[in-house]
Amino acid sequence: SFGSLPQRPLSVDLTVEDGQRLKVIYGSLSGFHAIDVDSGTPYDLYLPTHIQGVIRPHAIIILPNSSGMEVLVCYEDEGVYIDTYGRITKETVLQWGEMPASVAYLQSNQVMGWGDKAIELRSANTGNLEGVFMHKKAQKLKFLCERNDKVFFATVQSGGCSQIYFMTLGQNSLFN
Repeated sequence: SFGSLPQRPLSVDLTVEDGQRLKVIYGSLSGFHAIDVDSGTPYDLYLPTHIQGVIRPHAIIILPNSSGMEVLVCYEDEGVYIDTYGRITKETVLQWGEMPASVAYLQSNQVMGWGDKAIELRSANTGNLEGVFMHKKAQKLKFLCERNDKVFFATVQSGGCSQIYFMTLGQNSLFN
C-alpha cells in the first residue's frame, strides 16, 4: 500500500526490470513517477515542464525487448521515451493530431493512437505519421490486443452496447 504518495496516481503500470526488480510506474497531474517496490521509495521519472499547469497522462507502455527498463509515457497529445530512471532514451517525441484515449505499441515497431475523431499510426522510431483512419462520428476507442497481423479495439460506451473492431493493413472490419 502506498497511501502517502506526493502525487495522486491517474494511470498505473508495473514493470519487472531485468526479470528481478519490481517498479510501479504511474502518471499524475504533474507528470510520471515510479516506486521501487523493494524499498518503497517514490521518485520522479518525467515532468513535462514545457506545459503550464496540470497534464492529463493517458498511457504508460513498457516497451518490448527492453528488459522492462524502457517506457513510452503519453500525456496530452505527446509521447516521450524514457527509461525507468527518468532518462530520455529517444530524441523522438510523438506528436498526436489529437489526444488519444488509448495507445498501443505494435510488433511492427509502430505506435497506434485512438482519438475521438481518428486512429493514427506512427513510426516508433521517427514519430512520423504513417497512416490515419478517420471515424464517421466522434467516439472513444480502446486498444484490446494485437494478434498476428490484426489489431483489436473496442468502442467504449455506457449501457453495454460496445462493439469490437479489428484492423489489418489499413482495412478495418467489424464483428459483433
